[in-house]
Amino acid sequence: MATAAPKRATIYRMVMPTHTCPYGLKAKDLLQRHGYEVEDHWLRTREETDAFKAEHGVKTTPQTFIGGERVGGYDDLRRFFGKTVADPKAVTYRPVAVVFAMTALMALAASYAVLGTPFTIRAGEWFIAFSMCVLALLKLQNVEKFATMFLNYDLLAKRWVPYSYIYPYAEGAAGVLMAAGVLTWLSVPIALVIGTIGAVSVIKAVYVDKRELKCACVGGDSNVPLGFLSLTENVMMVAMAIWMVLGVAH
Repeated sequence: MATAAPKRATIYRMVMPTHTCPYGLKAKDLLQRHGYEVEDHWLRTREETDAFKAEHGVKTTPQTFIGGERVGGYDDLRRFFGKTVADPKAVTYRPVAVVFAMTALMALAASYAVLGTPFTIRAGEWFIAFSMCVLALLKLQNVEKFATMFLNYDLLAKRWVPYSYIYPYAEGAAGVLMAAGVLTWLSVPIALVIGTIGAVSVIKAVYVDKRELKCACVGGDSNVPLGFLSLTENVMMVAMAIWMVLGVAH
């Protein structure tokens, strides 16, 4: 019985003393996971890399060749194997969904550690508080970019620009205090004010003015569309504040 010839590919990628191209590593791994024997050529200097690009008329490395034909870079290789290639400009709810999923798990874990069971009222409170803290953390990574995006739709920030810089600090402070269950007299007003203004701003921008904007909820670099999940952040803050005002929170 004849044995099928092994699949072979050749890849040229940058492997320099101070830099190894991550896309080259990903391309090599992708080829190997698809059963290819890889002939791995390292481009060890900038001059060698530039000479390779000029010889083959390409602008980037890595470059993969299969059956003597150039497939291209990492994205081209993914397309060759029928895989999707992410569009960096595409809108997505993934960042917000990931935040809420992780903070929910954190809240369940904290409840189990402290109270012996994950499913408690306190876990629900921690979920909202942790979500506020993580969302504030993402905004605080680059306050300038957050403020710029926030000014597109927040009603108070448009009238008083400093509020766009204050907001992430206020959200983070309220989240920490609510997680600890202390200084309710301070955390509740903060959450009520910023949550209410935020909710009204989102409703006006999205549902009244019908504007298509990006949400600043996970920072100024996201492609999260302004909409329902953006509104959820603000509604959670207001709900938590009301819950604590009613004296139900521990």
